[in-house]
Amino acid sequence: MTRTLAVVTAGLSQPSSSRLLADRLAAATVAALGDAGVEVIELRDLAVDVTNNLLTGFPAPKLRAAIDAVEKADGLIVVTPVFTASYSGLFKSFFDVLDQGVLEGKPVLLGATGGTERHSLVLDLQLRPLFGYLRANPVPTGVYAASSDWGGGDALGALQKRVERAGGELAALVAGRPATGGPVQEPFVSFEQLLAGTDGQ
Repeated sequence: MTRTLAVVTAGLSQPSSSRLLADRLAAATVAALGDAGVEVIELRDLAVDVTNNLLTGFPAPKLRAAIDAVEKADGLIVVTPVFTASYSGLFKSFFDVLDQGVLEGKPVLLGATGGTERHSLVLDLQLRPLFGYLRANPVPTGVYAASSDWGGGDALGALQKRVERAGGELAALVAGRPATGGPVQEPFVSFEQLLAGTDGQ
């Protein structure tokens, strides 16, 4: 069965460095997996629908399709630009409209872009806690790309090495899981069973 990857990128310009990084991460993951389908979700095209969903609770058809793609994907690649030392509001709002449990256990590769290297901690201080709360399974290597990383030479080569390492980690997690069609469901445990397991203490 062919695995599927959903790529969520929150770049606002077109083209954007966030989309450029997302494409490299997707290519590295597909190369490591050997075969995979990729669906790219550009949040800039869904900004109005995301806002309306927050206000009404109902997704428009294009947003519903994007949510379904994320839910059904075997692995997820997310890339956000850094605004004011954190992920963008549009990026966060998209994940706010997902149903609870959609990302549970799903392998996720975290990426971010920014003007300078000093924002690289956004991966561990902002993105990793967010996806930990959503009970996703982020790969160990996150990839941050500053403007200087795109200049060619050693900087671009070092970025590509990080991209390939992270893509390999995501591919390994995706390949090691059964193909999914939705969130992982935990078995139901009654309150009585929980109490019995504690010897009544």
